[in-house]
Amino acid sequence: MKKSNVVFGALAGLAVFAMAGCSNKADDTIKVGFIGPLSGAVAVYGTEAKYGAELAVEEINAAGGINGKKIVLISEDDEGDAAKTVNAFKKLTVQDKVKVIVGSLTSGCTKAITGQSQAAKVIQIAPAATAENITIDDNGNTIPYVFRACFIDPFQGTVGGKFSAETLGAKKAAILYDIGNDYSVGLTENFEKEFTAKGGKVAAKESYSTGEKDFNAQITKIKNQNPDVVYLPDYYATVALIAKQLRAQGIDCPIVGADGWDGLTENAQSEVLNGFYSNHYAADSTDAAVVKYVTNFKAKFGKEPTSFAALAYDSVYMLKDAIVKAGGIDDIAAVRDNLEKTNGDYVTGHLTFDAKHNPIKSAVMLEMIQTADGKLGTAYKTTVRP
Repeated sequence: MKKSNVVFGALAGLAVFAMAGCSNKADDTIKVGFIGPLSGAVAVYGTEAKYGAELAVEEINAAGGINGKKIVLISEDDEGDAAKTVNAFKKLTVQDKVKVIVGSLTSGCTKAITGQSQAAKVIQIAPAATAENITIDDNGNTIPYVFRACFIDPFQGTVGGKFSAETLGAKKAAILYDIGNDYSVGLTENFEKEFTAKGGKVAAKESYSTGEKDFNAQITKIKNQNPDVVYLPDYYATVALIAKQLRAQGIDCPIVGADGWDGLTENAQSEVLNGFYSNHYAADSTDAAVVKYVTNFKAKFGKEPTSFAALAYDSVYMLKDAIVKAGGIDDIAAVRDNLEKTNGDYVTGHLTFDAKHNPIKSAVMLEMIQTADGKLGTAYKTTVRP
């Protein structure tokens, strides 16, 4: 009996030691979840955002991590499908037990999990979901655990209207938008409001449904109004189709859009020249933080980063700063409180949050250009402030 007790005690001690070792190993990392469309129609958004998050994690870990703990990024593909976003959230929070999530990218997918983020007290930062209702509930109250890194659609629409009237000098505008897409509808409403407030007139306002390919009927009506500018608030694939049909009908005036245009450089041609869109940062900025970020991104991925990469990159760094100030990830409420107090310089600008967890920062306008080697590119045009 005595020998058995000794052996049992030794084995028990080893078990405790092994369990402690496993626990310490787990405690040496901080898990960050990522959800985005890594495949599907808007895969460029999710892929770019994932690249940005990966670069931030790599840099932070190389610099010693967060309070000595390395970040582990766990990525899930939602294919731009809200139901799959919910499944990805459940997997990350239940199986992987993450306490912070960057994602998703589109507004519909992001909104699908904001209630669950709040219920589970999981911090969710949306890098690029610009719809106004992302960080608020159905009663208009701020959702405590949900934030975003991008400015919202009302601001982008206002920026487009102000730029068209003041910088382009347009007096008459036409709008062609997706009536079934909240992103497109929200931008349209605010563009029209600002453009008319600046003395402009919306002479034609035409709509289409998601998935349509032929816009010639709407474009004919627009052409008859001879507009000074055409506002196209949609994602890059649709914008490329519309722009080609616009130019084919002889409409050569400027076209203006929003951050959904990111991706045009790899998915369009000369039809989008004389095109301008609001965005979250300019890759050709001379700001030291931007130069460093773009240089590192190009070295790692071999191409220039879009705004989606920059926003996800900033999201990870904002989380890192809040976790450091909270003394670690264990007190998630303290991390949330410190995230709410964010006041710092990031790649997409100086950032603070308003009462609804929307960032207060400027927007830039980018111009579609043809680069020296004949490829499609973008160039900084101007900054539009809140």
